[in-house]
Amino acid sequence: MLRILTIFGTRPEAIKLAPVLRELARYPDQIVSRTCVTAQHREMLDQVLALFGIVPDVDLDLMQPDQTPSQVAAAALERLDDFLQRERPDWVLVQGDTTTVMAAAIAAYHRRIRIGHVEAGLRTHDKWHPFPEEMNRRIADHLSDLLFAPTERARQNLLAEGIPDERIRVTGNTVIDALLWAASLPLDVRNSNVRTCQRANVRTLLVTAHRRESFGEPLRRICAALRTLAGRGDVHIVYPVHRNPNVWETVHAELNGTANITLLPPVNYRELVYLLQTCTLVLTDSGGIQEEAPSLGKPVLVLREVTERPEGVEAGTARVVGTDPERIVAETNRLLDDPQAYETMARAANPYGDGHAAERIVEAIVGQLRSSCPTT
Repeated sequence: MLRILTIFGTRPEAIKLAPVLRELARYPDQIVSRTCVTAQHREMLDQVLALFGIVPDVDLDLMQPDQTPSQVAAAALERLDDFLQRERPDWVLVQGDTTTVMAAAIAAYHRRIRIGHVEAGLRTHDKWHPFPEEMNRRIADHLSDLLFAPTERARQNLLAEGIPDERIRVTGNTVIDALLWAASLPLDVRNSNVRTCQRANVRTLLVTAHRRESFGEPLRRICAALRTLAGRGDVHIVYPVHRNPNVWETVHAELNGTANITLLPPVNYRELVYLLQTCTLVLTDSGGIQEEAPSLGKPVLVLREVTERPEGVEAGTARVVGTDPERIVAETNRLLDDPQAYETMARAANPYGDGHAAERIVEAIVGQLRSSCPTT
């Protein structure tokens, strides 16, 4: 039996690992699958756990108000090291680029435990953007024994850094697996946070902006652009606001009470998928939404200076617009006012996967087990 411990701490990690956990459960005669959450995010993580029916075996409950990445890393390293010493799994699975991912990879390495990294190889080649995610992902990649690259470009990034090809598998991104599953679930909008978002005869712009490098003046510039766009009168801007006080306080100070803008508390994943399904286009600094929205035919304007997901830009599903208010407004108006420009982005093929990434990931791990067993 192969003992696999999956470690995650934030909502995006939980979303992207849920299909992997479901797939691991299909091998009860070969795999003992256990989960550990750091709860780097608490409320938003719990929403996803409930939606996907995930009951962690261990919850470290590390979240503290307005904690720094160093505080998260220190607490996670200490607690995970003790846990790994007791648990002794054959593999640790992590996903993405959070501080939990980096700390879990280091802790597993220190205990000489093999590491599988889901969503490996994404790069901007700028250590400050996204911060601290760019370096978190690089560290996890170089400590990992199996690297599950979502795209061929990600694989090439890993090869360029000297990671052997035999350790890399191109799988697609598990977020597409999760998205397609969540989109099939029923949602009673009347009893949901999104009930206030239904407006007739206007187009909805979905906004998510919460990244650390957006704190302060960049986020205020984004809010200035949203105020201008709301003044068109023919759009409704829906913005689920992250609870981090650097985001929550700024956004509410800048936008609360603005006509044609609805500020929501964080929505659960099924509600977010509903907003993606019903909106006209997306303005975001999130990484995952750059991958999800194209599967639903929604153009994405990326509120960042650089993205580690250039495949979407090259495919035509996304455009990087930064945080300059004039550019944000101009690019949004272009999509709203030029049907051909909108259709070109909405109909572009999604480069991030086909909904079967989790199957490929688990098959690769099971293949490692088979190759290590003697033949008879």
